[in-house]
Amino acid sequence: MTERTFDALPPLDGRAFAQSWWGRAWIQALEDTALDGRQVKAGRRLARSAAVGAVSVRPGRITALVHDPDGTPYRSDVMVQQLGADDWDRLLDVVADQAGHIAALLDRDMPPHLVEDAAAVGVELLPGIGDLEPECGCGAWDHCPHTVALCHLVARLLDQDPFVLLLMRGRGERELLDELQARSTTHNAASIPEPAVGVPAREAFAARGPVPALPDPPPLVDVPGRPPVLTTDTPAAPGVDVEALEFLIADAAARARQLLAEALAPAHELTPVPGELTSRQDAVRLAAAGPPDAVVARLAAGCGYGRAELARAVRAWGHGGPAALAVLEEEWTPEPEVLARARAGWAGAWEGDGSAPRLRVTRNHWTVVGAGVQVRYGRDGGWWPYRKEGGRWQPAGGREQDPAAALAHVLAEN
Repeated sequence: MTERTFDALPPLDGRAFAQSWWGRAWIQALEDTALDGRQVKAGRRLARSAAVGAVSVRPGRITALVHDPDGTPYRSDVMVQQLGADDWDRLLDVVADQAGHIAALLDRDMPPHLVEDAAAVGVELLPGIGDLEPECGCGAWDHCPHTVALCHLVARLLDQDPFVLLLMRGRGERELLDELQARSTTHNAASIPEPAVGVPAREAFAARGPVPALPDPPPLVDVPGRPPVLTTDTPAAPGVDVEALEFLIADAAARARQLLAEALAPAHELTPVPGELTSRQDAVRLAAAGPPDAVVARLAAGCGYGRAELARAVRAWGHGGPAALAVLEEEWTPEPEVLARARAGWAGAWEGDGSAPRLRVTRNHWTVVGAGVQVRYGRDGGWWPYRKEGGRWQPAGGREQDPAAALAHVLAEN
């Protein structure tokens, strides 16, 4: 189901809630529906004071938490009649027949003639008397100050984007534009001329002329996008964990922002492309992001870890991502020449200094005798410090090229 979530808006001064004619029509429908004018006035005051939280908009319903003047929050919903399949079919045909209608919508405008053309084929886009049905946690049976405040805030959203109204009526922006494109293509197919014969690529590249400028890059996003509110009256489908889904959506937004920031960095062309994570590595990465306990339990079960093992893996991940996790999980025997290089590096770290610690070497694990500390030799030639805690070796730092530096790091914290 398509859903959009809008952040809470700041307080409003003496200006009208709606500047656009369709926003004002929305408020008029509310005032025509509400039976008690006092409730409408109280709701306006709440809306002006920024008492309405984030607003969730989905087909047939808008939802928000609205706070009383004393701070008590109430979940408030307003139901809007959705258009039926036949209504949408007629409306889409009307819009697709007029290029100006599509252009107006893309410009976040809803000209009166679009609404009039829709009404001519029996489709009422804007709500009328009785079309806004309230439902509030305060127990009121009619519009209360909370649902009135919610409707006034939605009027401000409609000013900015008429697609909000179309979503309430049953279709999201992307779905709507895709259908309009398909219909426009069908309607205009007969008038499209045959494509001209193209220019061979060799000739095009050989032609001299000004090189067209590249488009400006997209702006950097300060914070990840806000995930949708998934708490609804409709129960989740079997097997769908709403809490886990909300966490994954937030994680996807954070990763998208990070990728954009890396793409816009001046040295992006020098940044190595990370390899694809295995399912276990990705589970550890997600657990390192601090999800709710129920999500951590699912991650542990899904990747074959116990809770303690997953916590240990998360600790390793924090010291070096996939490379640190590989050092934690993999014990390997270096080839003779690799082992010789490792021993030479170890000896060189204490060259001219008689303080080299006494070691017990087991495969790639180099343990300081009697100290409860260890360094592990990675396949990339780096050294990783470990400390024994509660009878288990725990990651204690990031990769060091110098074994003495890795050991000093862990010894300093003992």
